[in-house]
Amino acid sequence: MEGLLAECRDRLRRAGVAHPGLEARLLLGHQLEIPDVHLLAFGERPVTAPQAKAVRALIAARAAGQPVAYLLGRREFWSLPLAVDDGCLIPRPETELLVERALRHLPTGPARVLDLGTGSGAIALALKTERPSLTVWASDAEARALAVAAANARSLGLTVHWFRGRWLEGVAPRPRFDLIVSNPPYIAAEDPHLAAGDLRFEPRSALVAADTGLADLRAIAEASRSRLRPGAWLLLEHGADQGSAVRALLRRAGYREVSSHTDLAGLERMTEGRAAA
Repeated sequence: MEGLLAECRDRLRRAGVAHPGLEARLLLGHQLEIPDVHLLAFGERPVTAPQAKAVRALIAARAAGQPVAYLLGRREFWSLPLAVDDGCLIPRPETELLVERALRHLPTGPARVLDLGTGSGAIALALKTERPSLTVWASDAEARALAVAAANARSLGLTVHWFRGRWLEGVAPRPRFDLIVSNPPYIAAEDPHLAAGDLRFEPRSALVAADTGLADLRAIAEASRSRLRPGAWLLLEHGADQGSAVRALLRRAGYREVSSHTDLAGLERMTEGRAAA
């Protein structure tokens, strides 16, 4: 096994992977069903020819750029183990800022929350984990993404009400919500980042929006206004260079107390506004 691990590490290094040793251990451990932290203890364990072939196929896929999360079929978010596949976005650490801000605005007791464009269910499930008294709704336009989200909820023993539809389509007009949160598409179609890294393999419909990336953010802001109870909050993730534009569109939509917040890298990654009382 040690020789195979070294081979995998070298293949990923030659492919320009930033952390070849770590990713080689993750992929080898996943394929052999051994926790990667225990691989060294199994260094002398023999690997069958079919196992070695399967490992090399995984490594080749990673060397070609496929995201580790899709190859493993999982990604951690808010310390929750979530299943993911290429039908939904890969949850990212910066999105945890939405969860942090939502928890600041929500009461400690019962409340109603809606997550729009839920994907793997990461935000909805993180909020339900932190506040079990919440009643959480979540929507997505893609049936495949909703299936992943629902499976994640079952594995975590959490109850979320899932709806299929674009943004608020499919969500009953009542009740009003105490908070709406969304990480929608916000990348412009011509953005060069779409041709690099994990974005090449993620669903384009979950990444790209019209009007230089602002169309879905605007649609959510306008549609959510009548679905929030007076004084409730809307929280939106957006691109690091879109804070000013999103603040402006929230104010035009009638929200007050509008402000943007930065992630750990100091980049404005989300903006929030409060519905008029």
